[in-house]
Parts: sequence; C-alpha cells; structure tokens
Amino acid sequence: MQSNKMIQENIIINSSLHEKPITADIKYIPSKDKKPLILFVHGFKGFKDWGVFNLFANEMANRGFIFMKINLSHNGTTPENLSDFKDLEAFGNNNFTIELHDLKDSIDYLYSENNIIPNDEIDYNQLNLAGHSRGGGLVILKAREDDRIKKVITLAAISDLSKRWPESFLKEWRDKGVQYIENKRTNQLMPLYVQLYDDVLENPDRLSIPNAIKEMKQPLLAFHGTKDETLPIEMAYQIKEMKPDTELIIYENENHVFGAAHPWKENKLPQTFENILNEIERFLK
Repeated sequence: MQSNKMIQENIIINSSLHEKPITADIKYIPSKDKKPLILFVHGFKGFKDWGVFNLFANEMANRGFIFMKINLSHNGTTPENLSDFKDLEAFGNNNFTIELHDLKDSIDYLYSENNIIPNDEIDYNQLNLAGHSRGGGLVILKAREDDRIKKVITLAAISDLSKRWPESFLKEWRDKGVQYIENKRTNQLMPLYVQLYDDVLENPDRLSIPNAIKEMKQPLLAFHGTKDETLPIEMAYQIKEMKPDTELIIYENENHVFGAAHPWKENKLPQTFENILNEIERFLK
C-alpha cells in the first residue's frame, strides 16, 4: 500500500461546442511513477457521484490508477448541484453527438496545459475509457474514432441505439415532439425531445454501436449481469459476437447496477463490484 495521501481534484472542463460545462473529478495517489488513467462515463439518468462510483474511484486510485469521472454536460446536473437533476431542459436537449463531443473535450483536456495532473504522474500510453449502461455504448463509439484510447471497459453496456425504442413510442414521440421518462428515484418527469432520435437517424454510421464494435481496434472488457432489468443480457452476447476477442464476464443473478444503489450508505463496495475492480486491474496492468 502506498503511503502518500490521495489527491482529489474537482475540475470544470469547458465545452468547445456549447456553453454547458463538463464537471469532473480526478483521484490518484502521487508517486512520481507514470500511472494508467481510467476516464469513466455514467449512463442515462446517471451522474459521476452516483451510488458506489466514488468508492470505486478511491479503490482504483489506491491500486495505482488515475481515475477521472465526468458528468456529461447535458446530463441534467449543474456545477452547483452535481447529484441532482436541476437542469431538465439540458437533459431533454442531450444527444449522442453532444456526448461524444464531451468525451473529446475531456480527453483533449488531459493533453492540454490546463491539465492539473503532473506530467510525471500520467502515462499517456495508457489512457483507457470505461462506461456504464448508455455510457458503455458511448465509450465504444468514442474508441473507434480516437486512437489515443488504448483499452475499453463496459459495465452493462447497450449494444445498439437504433433498436432502443418501440415503434409506438417513436410515433408518439414524433407527434408530440417530446416524451417524458419517469425517474423513479426522484419522482421527476424528465423530458426527452425528439431531437435525440433525429440525432441517431442523421448520424447512422457514427452512432452505430454495432459498426463501432466491429471496427474498434482496442481490447474490450465487458461486464453484464444475467438479471439486468434495463439492458438484457442478450446485449452482452451481441457485443461478443460482433467482436469475438471481447473479454466478456457474466455475473449470475446480477442486475443492471451489479448490486449497487443510490444513495449507497456502506463504506465498502458490493461483492460483485469488488470482483469487477480486480478484473479491471488485471485487464489494464
């Protein structure tokens, strides 16, 4: 165990596309050894401080990684409210093109003079992306178009955006211009403007996760639970079929968040997350 004190920095990354900032935090233990970096992306209705993500980041930092997690600019949180959906208009106007640009800006930040991580701490040959749920699909899309990314990790990832919504939902969405998604945790009705679907239609190749999986060059480690109630286990098998060298780890009877919840009151990770941590460490080192 290293004895140095953990560095925890909260930062704001300005978007090069729009006025909404990307909030982020970075955790690592300074050692003057160059360390691999994991850039982590939350999923739909998620945020960087959800549930066990801070514990997860701390553990990865303790194991010799730099862990950076971001709030995508239009996820509904604000710099003043990092864990509450105070900006539902931004949430409704989010789309995958914006999120890919957020990821580009976040990676560019690491190469910029604004980067707070000292040069002698970060190994630029080991920049890795990780994402949960929709964020898992996003990191796959990003890896195909950015060769600065060396390895990719997905937790309960979506395998195809185009098949996400049933026809009846799409027709009503088109007619009304908006659909409201209930957030059962907060009881908020969260708007999704039809521009989100138009973005998928207008960028068929760039936003095709199947195409990205087949074309991405990076090694992929994918986790999924057999009792995933949000994105069925079949999606994990589809990813493996499209990229046969994917290292797929299936957890029996685990749900979409691998036994975690928000808020998370315990000071240790659920057992499956401990296992995920061990597998990620092995995969990246």
